[in-house]
Amino acid sequence: MKLYGTGYSPYVRKVLVALAEKDVSAEHIPLFFHDPDAAFQAASPLGKIPAIDDDGFLLADSSAILFYIEAKHPSPALLPTEAKARGRAIWFDKFGDTEMFPVIIAPFANRIVKPKLLGQPGDEAAVTKALTQDLPKIYDYLEAQIDGPYLVGDAFSIADISVATGFHNLHLADETVDAGRWPKLARYVAATLERPSFVTSLAARTNP
Repeated sequence: MKLYGTGYSPYVRKVLVALAEKDVSAEHIPLFFHDPDAAFQAASPLGKIPAIDDDGFLLADSSAILFYIEAKHPSPALLPTEAKARGRAIWFDKFGDTEMFPVIIAPFANRIVKPKLLGQPGDEAAVTKALTQDLPKIYDYLEAQIDGPYLVGDAFSIADISVATGFHNLHLADETVDAGRWPKLARYVAATLERPSFVTSLAARTNP
């Protein structure tokens, strides 16, 4: 399997963590989105990351890829089988992708991507808004949902992968969860990012 996408991306990291959990090897090709590489463009017609080429089977979108990997390599399971747990796991996958990502990525985009990768000025006002207005709402919700080491049931799942992955980008921007205000969330994030599959994935290449 070839996996396209920079290790900076929380979406690419989702796939890297899943592969590490299942001990599935892949050739990681750390391209940025819209890279002109022809093989990448064939795998991701919209130019988004991640994308995979698994012996000629081409697929883009982190959630689609995770469900594909889950079906092809079912052990250890990352998607619960019990109906309510599965529903919640899929919900948290969506929550991480569509609700959290646009907010939690703001500090990283404006402190790392724009000034260090694109040579553009960052918008610290956007960072302040994310940290003081937008992220607290997300943190309040997650703090209320956490009741143990995992978001869903008694096993690590796609829910944990999708929610925790963006916090690494937050750390790269020199921001962390306030443990005094959100103690359960702070402990959860720290423990999840210390999981071996995350440690391996966090060391993944970011540039070709």
